[in-house]
Order: sequence, then C-alpha cells, then structure tokens
Amino acid sequence: MSTHPSSSLKLYFGIWITLLACTGLTVWAASVDLGRFNAAVALTIATFKAILVALFFMHLKGASEKLTQLMVVASLFFLLILLVLAMTDYATRTWS
Repeated sequence: MSTHPSSSLKLYFGIWITLLACTGLTVWAASVDLGRFNAAVALTIATFKAILVALFFMHLKGASEKLTQLMVVASLFFLLILLVLAMTDYATRTWS
C-alpha cells in the first residue's frame, strides 16, 4: 500500500522534458561567455533541476512536513560539518 499520492504519467513526462530543456540550457550557457557569471548561471540551473528531481521523483512534494523538515535540518548539519572540516584543513596548510 502506497502512502504518497499517485502522480500521473503525463506529469512525469512533463518534468522529464523540463529537465532535458534545462540540460540543453546548461550546455548553451556553457558555450556563451558570461564572464564571471558562468558559474552562477550553471549553479542556478543545476539548483532548479535538483529541486525538480527532489520534489517529484523523490516524492518530497507529498511527504509529511515533519519528515521534510528533519531532512533539511540533517542536510544542513552535515553540510556545516563538511564546510568546517574543509576550512580547518585549508586554514592549517603551510604554503610554500
């Protein structure tokens, strides 16, 4: 028995086409010289695609609110650990 609401096949194909279009947009943006904004544009498109995948293909759109909050807090906690350890490593290096 499934606990999440069923989604239509038409919706999944629409999301898939949107992801393909965003991939094409990423390829096009990589070929255009945007100066220092190349990384920002690529990361914005990638973030949008990640949100679509998480909401629809990982079924976060229909998940309980408490579970979603727990996942966000846990993700931010582990991201903080990663950043702290990376910055500690960077700060303690001796440069020649």
